[in-house]
Amino acid sequence: MICKAASSYSKNRERNAAGGNSGPPRLVVRARPGRPTQGLLQCGHHVFCCALGRAGITTRKREGDGATPHGRLTLLWGYRRADRDRVDPTRLPLRPTPPRLGWCDAPGDRNYNRPVRLPYPASHETMRRADHLYDVVIVLDWNMRPAVRGRGSAIFLHLARPGYTPTEGCVAVSRRTMLRLLPILRRGSVIEVVG
Repeated sequence: MICKAASSYSKNRERNAAGGNSGPPRLVVRARPGRPTQGLLQCGHHVFCCALGRAGITTRKREGDGATPHGRLTLLWGYRRADRDRVDPTRLPLRPTPPRLGWCDAPGDRNYNRPVRLPYPASHETMRRADHLYDVVIVLDWNMRPAVRGRGSAIFLHLARPGYTPTEGCVAVSRRTMLRLLPILRRGSVIEVVG
C-alpha cells in the first residue's frame, strides 16, 4: 500500500523509485506521527507504510528492548521461501531459506547475531517461520562487524503482519511493498532510520 506518492513526470520509473541513478537506492524510515510503532518508508518519490519495533525508534539499541535502531543500515543479503512465493529478479543476493536456518540472539554466544544451523543450543530465531513474516527477509548490517554483546541482533527488513503491528525491532513492509522494492534493491542499498 502506498501511503502517499508525489507526482513524477519522468518515464523512467525504476530510476524515480530508486531516487535517481547516482548509486544504490536509499530508503528513509521515519516514525509515523502519533504512532511510534509504525513508520513511513520513503523510496524516491514513493512513501510506503511500515511497521517498527514495539518500543519505537531508539539511539541506544539493546538486545530484547523491542526498538528499531536509529541510523544507517546497509542491506547485505536476503532469504526467500521458494516453496511459498515467486520473487521477481533482484540485484540483491537472495538465497533460498534452508529448513534448518536459525539466527543466534544470545549475547554471550560466540555466534551472536549470526546465522546458525538448527538445532542450536543457545537462544535463536527460526528463519523458516510458519507465519510468513520471513517469506522474504533482508539482513541489515546492524551490529554485524563486529557484533557487540547485547547491542541487538536479527535486525531485518521483512514482511509485516496485517495492520502493521509492531516488530521486535525490525522494519516490516507489506508483501506488495516488498515486491515493489526488490527489483530496485541491491547489495549496498541503505535504509536510513531517522526517527
